[in-house]
Amino acid sequence: MTMRITDLLSPNGIQLRAAPADKSAAIDLLADLQERAGNITDKTAYKKEIWAREELDSTAVENGVAVPHARCAAVKRAGLAAMTVPAGVDYGAEDGEPSTLFFMIAAPEGGGEVHMEMLSHLMVMLMDEEFCQKLLDAEKAEDFLALIDAQERVKFPEEVPVEEKKPDGSLRVLAITACPTGIAHTYMAAEALEKKGRELNIGVKAETQGSGGAKNILTREEIAACDGIIIAADKNVDLARFDGKPLLRVPVSDGINKPQELIEKIVSGQAPVYHYQGGGAAEEDAGTESLGRRLYKHLMNGVSHMLPFVIGGGIIMALSFLLDGGAAGTSAFGSSWVLPAFFNKAGSIAFGFMVPILAAFIAQSIADRPGLMVGFVGGSLAASGATFAYFADPTVPIVPAGFLGGLLAGFVGGWFMKMLRKLCDKLPQSLEGLKPILIYPVTGLLFIGAFMCLVNPVVGMINSALIDALNSMGGTSAILLGALVAGMQAADMGGPINKAAYVFGTASIAMAEGGFSPVMAAVMAGGMVPPIAIALATVFFKNRFTAAERKSGPVNFIMGLSFITEGAIPFAASDPLHVIPSCMVGSAVAGALSMAFGCASPAPHGGLFVFPVMHNPLGYAAAILIGSVAGMLMLGLLKKKKV
Repeated sequence: MTMRITDLLSPNGIQLRAAPADKSAAIDLLADLQERAGNITDKTAYKKEIWAREELDSTAVENGVAVPHARCAAVKRAGLAAMTVPAGVDYGAEDGEPSTLFFMIAAPEGGGEVHMEMLSHLMVMLMDEEFCQKLLDAEKAEDFLALIDAQERVKFPEEVPVEEKKPDGSLRVLAITACPTGIAHTYMAAEALEKKGRELNIGVKAETQGSGGAKNILTREEIAACDGIIIAADKNVDLARFDGKPLLRVPVSDGINKPQELIEKIVSGQAPVYHYQGGGAAEEDAGTESLGRRLYKHLMNGVSHMLPFVIGGGIIMALSFLLDGGAAGTSAFGSSWVLPAFFNKAGSIAFGFMVPILAAFIAQSIADRPGLMVGFVGGSLAASGATFAYFADPTVPIVPAGFLGGLLAGFVGGWFMKMLRKLCDKLPQSLEGLKPILIYPVTGLLFIGAFMCLVNPVVGMINSALIDALNSMGGTSAILLGALVAGMQAADMGGPINKAAYVFGTASIAMAEGGFSPVMAAVMAGGMVPPIAIALATVFFKNRFTAAERKSGPVNFIMGLSFITEGAIPFAASDPLHVIPSCMVGSAVAGALSMAFGCASPAPHGGLFVFPVMHNPLGYAAAILIGSVAGMLMLGLLKKKKV
């Protein structure tokens, strides 16, 4: 026998023309209806589960409809409660519109099929605006029920039994999300994909490859059984385990902004089948990506592996100066006694790996494992400034090629090894074992050694010119540079433009006198302002934001103060034309003031936590505060009021 929505909804569970004051009152009224209909045994426990579901994301959808739901032991039997609110109530809908039509679902534990069946039936029926308006106009509970019964008979005829329409609880779509820093985009993309999968009633599981390692790892059984895989990543991912499966490769931002499109491509069979050819990530089909996109991915693979060395080493070195304030201005500053000396040594060793690690993982991204050693040696030679002239005459001055030399070593070494591997594919099969242990390392080392010794003098001159330019920069030019790099931080909030400014800032630390970089300070200020400006706006311009957005305000304060720009992304994605320009203006103001106040940072990350070790920390705090207020005021001016 087929169960229909009208079997789960009685006149006792319907209230027409209600007028709750807010979301909490609406939930209270609906829970009362569930209790009155005899569907629940413990209203308090049931409401707790309803609120737990709302904390994940609002169950309000478009067209003024909200469908709060919960499955728990407090539910005696599967049932519905319904309520119309002609005046509407703010329930946190993504479109910012008030909700006027409510259906609350109660499902007992173990009754997942009924719960999902009701939800899917309701979603299909409530997409019809005319039908929703008829429900709002209903005069009596009996009329309300009759409208639902008629609509369900049209959409879901009785001859199709519920048992044949049970939703598939298996994982149909798998995903891997990864961004260069592994801090925010990685987890936001995973959440967006899994959330959209729940909305579409399609099982989705996302493995996150973040800064703390891989989490929620996909199993061999899940991969074998799924319809396909989405790779939403801005760095290379090992794809060997997905051989023979439909697979989509997209930027991590697509995972955040286009989850439905990606999921539908997988389940509809539009994704191409991936064929593993050996060599891991380096053997991805380059024909599907532009040259710029491939260069960006290789660079970000190097940057993502470099960051722990730069951040850890930079902050530890900064602490050595903080602990050794008594020796400031002397040659022993930072190491005049045992504790700061230990901090300085440990930090400088870690920081010294910046260029070799950058080059190594750029080369590894291009040529896989054979490129790793070649890139590391090339980066080390760039940092040392080794040249053939020096070997002939040790009195010749050495000029390190630095960060630019590391970039060159990584890309040239990687491309050389990739070409060498293709040439070696023509060798007899009997020599296969010699490639990784003899041919690749020896040939690669000789090539990169000779190449870097030849180009180091030229790159070193360029590097020296950049260092001189940065160190001599002052006045208007420094302020304009600060505004530029800080504004870039807010342009795409973790995307390529943001990362370009950040990489320039980290490189400037190695170039700066004494390791204190004004450019890095401006970059960090620009990255801190967007979340703080948005958080301030949710407090002082509440009517420009939905209830759900206002609730995330305190979180953005914390993310902004921690230099995690990505906290602003959900706001920028929902209203880019108003949010992004406002944040860019605020960031540019902060960056310009940071330069004007003479602020400089020895650490490439840390936000509020590294203020004590910066030059002019009070001026820096003032620059960030003024920039955040400027961004907040512009948001208040540009954003429209929410109804």
